[in-house]
Parts: sequence; C-alpha cells; structure tokens
Amino acid sequence: MKNFISAHDVPDIDGLVKSALAYKADPFKDKSLGANKRIGMLFLNPSMRTRLSTQIAAQNLGAEPIVFNVDKEGWALEFEEEAIMSGNKVEHVKDAAPIMGNYFDILCIRTFPSLKNKEEDYSELYINQFIKYSGIPVVSLESGTLHPLQSLTDIITINEVLGKAPARKPKIVLTWAPHVKALPQAVANSFSQWVTAWGKADFVITHPEDYELDPKFTPGATITHNQDEALKDADFVYVKNWSTYNDYGKIYTNDPEWMLTSEKLKATNNAKVMHCLPVRRNVELSDEILDGPNSIVTQEASNRVWAAQAVLADLLRGTSK
Repeated sequence: MKNFISAHDVPDIDGLVKSALAYKADPFKDKSLGANKRIGMLFLNPSMRTRLSTQIAAQNLGAEPIVFNVDKEGWALEFEEEAIMSGNKVEHVKDAAPIMGNYFDILCIRTFPSLKNKEEDYSELYINQFIKYSGIPVVSLESGTLHPLQSLTDIITINEVLGKAPARKPKIVLTWAPHVKALPQAVANSFSQWVTAWGKADFVITHPEDYELDPKFTPGATITHNQDEALKDADFVYVKNWSTYNDYGKIYTNDPEWMLTSEKLKATNNAKVMHCLPVRRNVELSDEILDGPNSIVTQEASNRVWAAQAVLADLLRGTSK
C-alpha cells in the first residue's frame, strides 16, 4: 500500500485480515519494525477509539506516535488552491503538509464533513491535499466520506466470529437506526465499500425511504426499506445512523420503530450485532441488545488496535525499502 484511505488501497483484504489477527495473537512480534520511526496523528475533530487504538498499534511496532489536535492547538488551515487568505485561515496546507512530511514517516489524519456542502465533503479535499503535499504515506482516521480503519476492523471481527471455512456465505445486514442529530454517511459508506470489496457475503442494506447512500459505495448490495424483511436469516447485523445523502445532511425521520430490539432479532439466524461506537443507548440500540449475548460491540472495538497495527506495519515496511 502507498496510502490507506479506502478499500481500493488494499490489494489483498484477506491478507490484511490475516496480518491483523496474527498481531492479536502476538502483539509484539514486530516490535522493532517501527524503530526510529515517527507516526504523526493529526485530528481536526474529536476521537477516542481511533486515537487510542492507533497510538497503541504504533507503540506495539516500536514506533513513536505523536498526536496533534489541529482543531484545538494549531492554526486554522486553508485547503483551497489559490486562496486569498484574508479571512480567519492562518496557514495553507501547502506550507504545513511538507513540513509534516519531514517530521514524520507516516501521517494519520482525521477529518469530519460539514454536512452542509455535499460537493465539498465528497471531494475529500482535506485528506487529498495532505496526500498531495506531504510526500509520505497517509492513513485516514476517518474522512468526510469513509472510515477505513473501522471497516477493516469490522471485516476482521466478522472473520474472527466465522472461523475457518464457513459452510455458506454469511448474510450481513447494514441497518439504519434513529439518532438525535444528523450524522455523516462515512461509516455506512465505508462498511458497504469494504463488504462488497471483500466479496464473501450476501449483503443487504435497509433504511427508511430517502436515506439512500451514494451508489458508488453499494454496488451489488440488496437495498430495501423493509427492515423486517432484511433481518430474516441474517448472521450479522451492523447498526448505524446516517443522515440523508441526496438532500444532503438532513434528518427526515427518527422513527423509534427502526431501533433494533431482541424481538426483531428473533427473525435472524441468531445474528451477531455490531456497532462502531459511540452509541446512543435506547435510541440507536436497546440495552437488551447491547448488554446481551448477541452483541460483539466490545470485541469489535477492541479489534481496532489490530486493524491499525496491520495497516501501519504494511506502510512501515514500504518506507523501509
């Protein structure tokens, strides 16, 4: 890999999953791989699991992670080309990124969409400008449209639960859930992209009308507005809210009937339930699900370390060539 921004950067998803699970079995087996290497971690919005898991992953490899909260501690950055910087933006990415490229061996960046301008958010301007000007490998810690480390983690967790050579393709359902605020499509986009790229599941997406995702992320998926129909015989149910894509960033419904419950789960094949966290209890997911035997949310979140470690290890090997 040269960068890690989406599933398209990974030539062998199964190989990356295997690497991650090997690190889970032996976290320090490559503890010298990152010796004398620095991993820059730039945050333009808050993070908990992504930040902590990536720091731990870097340290497991012997690298030094350095965190910088750009949104709180740095100058306001300008990303537009040929901008006249007479407003509140203090430094251009063209000046900042090359310096980051000299400071670090790998640059990890977390951005967040405005949910106001779809064209701007889906251009991925922020992360693409760092790729263009830093000159070193860039890892997405979530962007305007995708969350690849989360999605790699999800595929790792599904593989871990399935074990070796399942008798049939698992049925994986991504279901929309209610929420109190408008959220990005990034996790839903990313999960859809990775499941379809992995290509080893029957994949169904269910959501209310008007909550369609960008179709470039959902090729081959079955899409239905009937949640009960979607859940039938499911092996995994991934729960996530997202705001509207076409009429961008809106909430059209908060129908509590879309919250997953134990009663709804009866129609599944004793499905394992997943969520990226943080989760609004008894809004997105009921207590009975989250605290029950079908939830693999904690296992999933814990696997974030091994996903990050597999990605960083691959990129570190590339920087050593």
